[in-house]
Amino acid sequence: MPSLFPTKGLLGDHFSHQIPHAKSAADFSSPQKHSRFLAWSAVDDMKTRAGGLSSEAQKEISKASSVAQAKTGQIELYSLQFYAACTFGGLIACGITHTAVTPLDLVKCRRQVDSKMYKGNFEAWGKIGRAEGIRGIFTGWAPTFFGYSAQGAFKYGGYDFFKKFYSDLAGEEAAYRYKTGLYLTASASAEVIADVALCPFEAVKVRMQTTIPPFASGTFSGISSIMSKEGTAGLYKGLYPLWGRQIPYTMMKFASFETIVEAIYGYMPKKKSEYGKGVQTGVSFVGGYAAGILCAIVSHPADVMVSKLNANRQPGEAFGSAMGRIYKDIGFTGLWNGLVIRIFMIGTLTSFQWGIYDSFKVFMGFPTTGGAAPPPKQTANL
Repeated sequence: MPSLFPTKGLLGDHFSHQIPHAKSAADFSSPQKHSRFLAWSAVDDMKTRAGGLSSEAQKEISKASSVAQAKTGQIELYSLQFYAACTFGGLIACGITHTAVTPLDLVKCRRQVDSKMYKGNFEAWGKIGRAEGIRGIFTGWAPTFFGYSAQGAFKYGGYDFFKKFYSDLAGEEAAYRYKTGLYLTASASAEVIADVALCPFEAVKVRMQTTIPPFASGTFSGISSIMSKEGTAGLYKGLYPLWGRQIPYTMMKFASFETIVEAIYGYMPKKKSEYGKGVQTGVSFVGGYAAGILCAIVSHPADVMVSKLNANRQPGEAFGSAMGRIYKDIGFTGLWNGLVIRIFMIGTLTSFQWGIYDSFKVFMGFPTTGGAAPPPKQTANL
């Protein structure tokens, strides 16, 4: 007859010190099972892999740089080849960056022309996207790319040329003593030429972005449309306000960049020449953003006027009359429409432009911009 009470063996099976379903030490020592509990090491592993990729990328860039320098030969500083290379670097820096921020520029221009059109950037992009798709958000990208590539080429290449030209005229000691005036004069000279190249494309861009639907389907159809109605003068009717916007903007951009970069190196423990390529381009990026904020504020009223003139100036209307009429309509506060978005846009643009431009100079074996050293006579007295 079976017992009504559990046996000793049965009690031992159910109430022993062993934990049911517990894993043995061998289970935890198994690499495959133990790996389940090493999730916390994933971040460290990613950092290690990223560091390895960064090192490999730097090696590849250095290798490509060596190949490029071998093909072009050792380019002498301030030679024609040097200025040609700087011109190409400026083309890349400005063409790519301005095209990338076309959506910001589109909303900025439309709000400058009609401040009530959109309440904010995200509302604007939402409305444009629903009506025209992603293509609509990038309205005006082609004239932006062509125009600012041309402008960047003459701006950056011209700046390096005029800085050397005026420095030689002044002499080494005077150039260092009055270096801020040298930066201002060189940048203004370069920008006068650069804006002549930019102006026709800027006229097309602004009209494409401020007319709904756009008045032309492309850059060159837009140029043809303007010339057929207004002649060549129609492409350059915004040149004076463009100079009024861009020359102060560029003077502030280059002079403040040079000053900020020099100040950064002044606070750092070593000389500029003792730092590697990564540090120098990083300094260029930081200095570029700070300079961009300053030049956006200085040039904003003229930027608003350029948008208004290209959109609303009547054929045959005198420049002064058009400006007076527009100012009467918008007032002083209207000249600051879209300032916040422009500060963000220009700060970002300027930092990436200087980063790209100086990275290209390093790639070609040239020194980066900024951080001017004292002339040899002064250095010897330190």
